[in-house]
Amino acid sequence: MTEYIDVDVRPILRAGGEPFSVIMSALERLEPGQGLRLYATFKPIPLFGVMADKGFAHSETALGGGEWEVLFTPAAAQQAATPTSTPSFDSWPEPAVKLDNRDLDPPEPMVRILAAAEKLAPGETLSALLRREPVFLFPQLEKRGFRWLGGFTPDGSTYELTVRAAS
Repeated sequence: MTEYIDVDVRPILRAGGEPFSVIMSALERLEPGQGLRLYATFKPIPLFGVMADKGFAHSETALGGGEWEVLFTPAAAQQAATPTSTPSFDSWPEPAVKLDNRDLDPPEPMVRILAAAEKLAPGETLSALLRREPVFLFPQLEKRGFRWLGGFTPDGSTYELTVRAAS
């Protein structure tokens, strides 16, 4: 049975902060076979791909009030019969569209990304660079049937988002 380390990023998110570095720091402290139990104020779908690339499967539970508990379990601890539906960047095609939205103020980055995404052919991707994590964009993408992966660059200055149209 997997032992989980709790990481509650809700206070960071409520204060307008970016919790990605806190999550990655906790991940680095895990012992072999340990998992991460994350508490967030939204379903952290972009993190699913990042964690899958690091060898973690996920399961999520809505807690109510828009809050979520997500278990990230080492893939080796998952049963072989349990598939993960989370794609990785490696299996996605090169972006057909590249957007640099770092100099734009909200809501313009979201408007530009959604408009460009609607023009993608099935299976095509777009990439976008942003100043902050686009938390309000994620539900809009989900509602429209797009998948996405994203995360901050190592220096934390740019959020890199890749959006994929349904195949």
